[in-house]
Amino acid sequence: MTIRISDFETAIFDIDGTLIDSNRAHAETWADAFRAHGLDVDANTIRPLIGMGGDKLLSKVADIDEESALGKAIARRKQALFAERLPMLHPTRGARPLVEFLRTSNIELAVATSADRNEMRALLRTAGLDDVFPIRSSKDDAEESKPHPDIVQAALHSAHARARTTVMIGDTPYDIEAAGRADVKSIALRCGGYWSDADLHAAAAIVDDPAELLEYFRSQV
Repeated sequence: MTIRISDFETAIFDIDGTLIDSNRAHAETWADAFRAHGLDVDANTIRPLIGMGGDKLLSKVADIDEESALGKAIARRKQALFAERLPMLHPTRGARPLVEFLRTSNIELAVATSADRNEMRALLRTAGLDDVFPIRSSKDDAEESKPHPDIVQAALHSAHARARTTVMIGDTPYDIEAAGRADVKSIALRCGGYWSDADLHAAAAIVDDPAELLEYFRSQV
């Protein structure tokens, strides 16, 4: 691994797949929402797109504009279905201990997610992390969703952080790309599932989950 805790002052976290095991639920509820509107889309088709913004997913899967009546209807249905699934989801292994360790190490904490503000709050509550992230950036704070860097840049701005002393921790190629386009180093977690190390190769480091990353950081102290 080529990154050390002494290299950064700010840590920006993705949420889905990184802090909570939610990627499969997102794919399945998107598929259900498409089918509810007469579009036969399999969850396995959607799975590799989880992590990018819903606007981009709608366009890639079915060439639907998020702002169209159909796009808005599908997105509302998906949000309702996901909200039903959310209480059954669990934090990723070591999520809370990692975040608490960084906080006690005087690392500024932020989240940058393609979810909207309401879903972001619900995800953090379910992950048991609603109390530890004072700085939060969602799709509501950006013109473009991941893999565009807008949301990462919004988090940098809110944290008054420098890109060169910030690390992004995420689980998808879209997190890694967004960080890179904001000139921020990244650490990729495999716990989001689906993606290979080759897909995540642009990250400065790749580890299994927050627990493994915590173990690595603790070894440096």
